[in-house]
Amino acid sequence: MTRILKIAAAQYPLSDLTDLAAYEEKIARWVGEAVGEGAELLVFPEYGAMELAATVGKGGDLRQSMTAVSDLIPELDRVHGGLAARHGVTIVAGSGPQHRHGRTLNTAHIFGPTGKMGAYDKIMPTPAERAQMDIAGGRPLTVFKTKKAMIGLLICYDIEFPLLSRALAEGGAEVILAPSDTETEWGYWRVRTGAMARALENQVYTVHAPLVGPAPFCAACPQNAGAAGIFAPSDRGFPPGGILALGEMNRPQWVHAEVDLDLLAEVREEGMVQTYRHWPEQPGSGPLPSASVFNLEG
Repeated sequence: MTRILKIAAAQYPLSDLTDLAAYEEKIARWVGEAVGEGAELLVFPEYGAMELAATVGKGGDLRQSMTAVSDLIPELDRVHGGLAARHGVTIVAGSGPQHRHGRTLNTAHIFGPTGKMGAYDKIMPTPAERAQMDIAGGRPLTVFKTKKAMIGLLICYDIEFPLLSRALAEGGAEVILAPSDTETEWGYWRVRTGAMARALENQVYTVHAPLVGPAPFCAACPQNAGAAGIFAPSDRGFPPGGILALGEMNRPQWVHAEVDLDLLAEVREEGMVQTYRHWPEQPGSGPLPSASVFNLEG
C-alpha cells in the first residue's frame, strides 16, 4: 500500500486578539479548515505564538511581549494538543520565545495525533534575533516519528544551513518542516531557496510555512511577507522544479499537497541522480551532529 501523507502549510496572519478565548477560537477554526480538506500534518509558522501577547495587552512592547508569550505557552499547548487529539492529526504550533534556565529560545512544539508533545529549539538565530531579542541557539536535532512518516523540524534561518537538514535526513527524516517569519521578500526568498535546495540535496520533501501580512500591534513581528510552499526533489515522478504546491503571496490561506513517501524512497534508489546516497563522496565530508528520534505516536 502506497504511503501518502496529506500536508497543510499555513500562510498565517497574526491577529490583535482580545483574550485567550479568541485565540482558541481562531486556532480551532484554522485547524478545522485544514482537517476539512483532509490534512494529516498541519504546520503553523515561526513566531505564530506572538499573538498570544495581544490577549493580555502586551503585544506593543518587545520585551514584555516575549515574556507574555513565554508565560502563556501552557495555553498554546492546551489548545494545540487538544485539537491534535480531537482530530487525530499532527500539528506544529507557531513558535515563540521561551525563557528557560536563564536563556531565551525560539521554540516550536509539535503534537502527535494522541496529543503527545515534542519540541524543537531553533539552532541558528538570525542577526536580528540575537541583537534585538537576545535569542540563544538550541542544540538537539530531533526526528519525530509518526505512523506514516519520519519528520524533521527546523525553524526559518536553520533551513539555510545544509548540514542541519543533512543530519535530519541521515537520522531518517523523509519530510523536513521549515516554519518561518521574514519581514521582506528578500528574506522569504532566502528561506524558500533554502527549502528547495535541501529537498534536492537530501531527496526529502520540505515544507515552508510563513507568517504573512502587517501586524502593527506586534512589536516582534510588525510586518511579515511570504507564501507557503511544499517542495520535492526535481526528478522523475515529481513536477519539474520540484514545486508540489505554492500559495499566493501574502494572502492568508492553507496550502495543501499530498506527498508520496514510497516514491521518495524509490527516487533515492533509482532516480536520475542520487544526491542523498552520494553526499559522503564530497571532499571534506565529515561526521555530522546526530539526530535523536522522538515517537509522537506513543
